[in-house]
Amino acid sequence: MKRSELIVPVTILIHLLLINGFLAWFIPELYFNLYSILFFNATWLLSAYAIDYYPTSRKERFFTNFHKPIQLYILFTLGYFAWFSLSDTPLGSAQYHAYLLLGLFGSLFAYRILFYYTRAKYREVGGNAVKVVVIGRDRNLKKIRKVFDEPDLGYRYLGYFDNSHSKSPTYLGKVEEAFAYFKNNQVEQIFCIASRLSQPQLFNLMAFADNNLIKLKIIPDNKEIFTRAMKIELYDNVPVLNLRELPLETPYAKVVKRIFDVVFALIVIVGFLSWLSPIVYLLQRFDSNEPLFFKQKRHGVNRKVFWCYKFRSMATTADADTKMMTKNDKRVTKLGRILRKTSIDELPQFYNVLLGNMSVVGPRPHMEVHTEKYQVSVDKYLVRHFVKPGITGLAQIKGYRGEIVEQSDIINRTRLDVFYVEKWSLWLDVKIIIKTVLNAVQGEEKAY
Repeated sequence: MKRSELIVPVTILIHLLLINGFLAWFIPELYFNLYSILFFNATWLLSAYAIDYYPTSRKERFFTNFHKPIQLYILFTLGYFAWFSLSDTPLGSAQYHAYLLLGLFGSLFAYRILFYYTRAKYREVGGNAVKVVVIGRDRNLKKIRKVFDEPDLGYRYLGYFDNSHSKSPTYLGKVEEAFAYFKNNQVEQIFCIASRLSQPQLFNLMAFADNNLIKLKIIPDNKEIFTRAMKIELYDNVPVLNLRELPLETPYAKVVKRIFDVVFALIVIVGFLSWLSPIVYLLQRFDSNEPLFFKQKRHGVNRKVFWCYKFRSMATTADADTKMMTKNDKRVTKLGRILRKTSIDELPQFYNVLLGNMSVVGPRPHMEVHTEKYQVSVDKYLVRHFVKPGITGLAQIKGYRGEIVEQSDIINRTRLDVFYVEKWSLWLDVKIIIKTVLNAVQGEEKAY
């Protein structure tokens, strides 16, 4: 018997028990106060509500919305310390409170691990299962079957109905035979491929589903127009497909990414560039008397032109703004080889981040002449320019950095950049940064 409706309330209860237990144990003199109890519980619940933390879909896994618990922990931490100023309660040792919160969040995170692990195992043995049938067959059926065949998601795929006869073991019969099958087999969800049904058939199926407590999900006509960033929007009850709904277009994402960029840039500028720049400048004197920084016009968000800064690693030539760096390029100075090999030459771009021209993570900015070239020769190339360019990016950590030797290099770079644009998350940025640092330490083949 299914009790999936209890998952959210039970999870909320366990979270509140952990929070109240930790606070009552570590700060009993403060916690046994009605106002503080109400404040801390309300802070958690309101923060969870603000980020839509608890509603989860059947397809959600441990890493699906991994950013949400991090957001929730940050919001609760801010509320937690706000109590001490609002109530005029002495804070005491900040280190003590930091350990308390780390222990609390560690326990909440351990529960998250246990929850998703237990749910996956329970579904794999048949628990919390939902029986699904598909009406119609086209190329989408094969794609959606991949989801149904994941045992931890709890789908039990029974087969499909279609008016075109098939010898497939999952073929259940013609569309008109489906209604009797639904009733006899307690089908709970129907996925209907709209292109395979007439309008009367579709309306009839909708009425049947509503009258038999079956959830009906429509797969729209496949006109090869869909993207990973597609979203359905309602305009006065008229469904409209937005084919380019980007995560970074939301006000929340813009603020979070900008704060992350500014903080990260300040750390690098103050912690590294403040003392590294004079050293690089002195070492450059042995190679040339050219300026410390090299600047070049690049295309940024919405193709807006900006000056991109780097430590000078190459001699100035007439083709500097048109010719891409190549392997064993004679323009590279002795010091420049070291700077490029370690990616130190890229560090001044954190000034671009601070100025708002770039982000720490994003598609790499190209020279103007290359943008003009690739926008007509590479499909979806300009999708990269919906967001700010980055110092590092998904394409770079996957090996598509530097010189473009084959057409496949720019195609694959664009493909990964578009994926990043459509699937951005703060956690993805963190993973890319970590991988970038590891690559810099280990050395990269195209870092020349």
